[in-house]
Amino acid sequence: MADQRQIGGAQPIASKPKRYVYVLLENFTLLSFASSLECLRIANRMSGKDVYSWTMLSEDGGPVTCSAGTTFNVDGSLAELQRDDVIFLVSGIDVQKVTSKKMLGWLRREARKGLTIGGLCTAGYVMAKAGLLDGKKATIHWENADSFAEEFDEVELTKSVFTIDGNRMTTAGGTSSIDLMLKLIADDQGEEMANLVADQQIYSSIRTDQDTQRLSVPTRIGVRHPKLSMVIQMMEANIEEPISPSVLAKDVGMSTRQLERLFRRYLNRSPKRYYMELRLQKARNLLMQTDMSVINVALACGFASPSHFSKCYRAHYDTTPYRERGSQAARLSF
Repeated sequence: MADQRQIGGAQPIASKPKRYVYVLLENFTLLSFASSLECLRIANRMSGKDVYSWTMLSEDGGPVTCSAGTTFNVDGSLAELQRDDVIFLVSGIDVQKVTSKKMLGWLRREARKGLTIGGLCTAGYVMAKAGLLDGKKATIHWENADSFAEEFDEVELTKSVFTIDGNRMTTAGGTSSIDLMLKLIADDQGEEMANLVADQQIYSSIRTDQDTQRLSVPTRIGVRHPKLSMVIQMMEANIEEPISPSVLAKDVGMSTRQLERLFRRYLNRSPKRYYMELRLQKARNLLMQTDMSVINVALACGFASPSHFSKCYRAHYDTTPYRERGSQAARLSF
C-alpha cells in the first residue's frame, strides 16, 4: 500500500483548499485534463487532507465532449470567480472554432481581477486571443505552433513543455500537464510531496520548463550524423526564406555533392526534396489552422508565387491549397 503520511511542505498548508477551476472547451484533449486533475487528487491523498479542490465549468453549463468522444457533465457555466481561484482552460482540436466572444469576454474580466490563468494543450490560443499573453512567454502543442506564431507575434512562443510567466501558464499538451502540476505542487507543498505524486503515477522523469516538447532532430529522424542534423535544423529555422543546398553544405563544412549523398543515404531523398516537404507541411498547418489567405501562406513558406505553390502542393498532397482550405472550412462548419 502506498505511503499516505502527511508531508511537511515548504509553506504551511492553508486550512482552505486551493481551488482549480477547469473550463472545458468542446473537443478538449482528455489526456491533458486527466493528467492535471489526477495530480491534485493524488496530492490530497498523500497529504491525508484536502489541500486542493476543483470544479468543472463549460461556457453554457452543458455537457462537453472531449476529442475521444466521451461526454462530461460539468458543475456550472462561466461565472464570477474568487481572487484566489486558478483557472485552467482545456482545449484540443479545432480550438479556433470553439473560441467564442463570450469566452474571451469572461476571460478578460477574470484576468482584470488578477486571477492566475493557465491553458492546457491548445488553450494557449484562447488566452492569446483574449490578449492575456501579450509580451509574455508561452507554449502550445507543436502541431499548432506555426499558426500561433503567425497570428500572435506579440507573444514569445517557446518550444518548452510548459511555461510560467507571472500569473500566466501554458502547456504543450499531453503529459506536459503532469510536469506543470508537479512544479505547482512543489511550490505549494514542497519537493517531497511532488516526488510522491510523481511516483504514484509511475512518472520517473520529471521535466522542467527548460525541456522541449519535441524530440531532437537525430532522435526524430533516426539519424545520428551531426552535420546532417545541423542542416535539418537550419532548414526548419528558415522556412520563409529557404537557403540553397550549396549554402547549407558550405555552412557545415562539406561539398554540395557530399550533402546530397548524406540525404540519399539516410533519408532516401534529396536535400531539395526534404526541404520542400518541410515547407509544404508548414503550409498545410497554416491552411488548416488559420484564416490566412492562400497567397500569404505561400509567402510564409518561401514560395514566390501562388501558382508555383499550388503546383508543388498538388504534387505532394494530391489536392490544391484552395481545395484544402475549402474542405477544412466545410469540416469546421459541420
